[in-house]
Amino acid sequence: MPSSKPAASQPKEKLNRKDYDKELARLHAELVKLQQWVVHKGLKVCVIFEGRDAAGKGGAIKTISLALNPRYCRVAALPARARRHPLARHGEAR
Repeated sequence: MPSSKPAASQPKEKLNRKDYDKELARLHAELVKLQQWVVHKGLKVCVIFEGRDAAGKGGAIKTISLALNPRYCRVAALPARARRHPLARHGEAR
């Protein structure tokens, strides 16, 4: 019986280190091409990583931005959303 989960949520086979490094280099090259195209066209791109603390966002951002030109690539840490009282609804406490 086929799984009802979408294909993206299915676990994938883990890459060995050599294949990982090769794929990462290929993707870095594509990302650099994208950055050059964006700069050439005068466009802007915003990428947002959202997730729980210690979910690996920092490592992913560092790995991705490593190959980019820092003159055009900026990383900004946004503050966490303020926790709201459980009874607060749309700005009103009941």
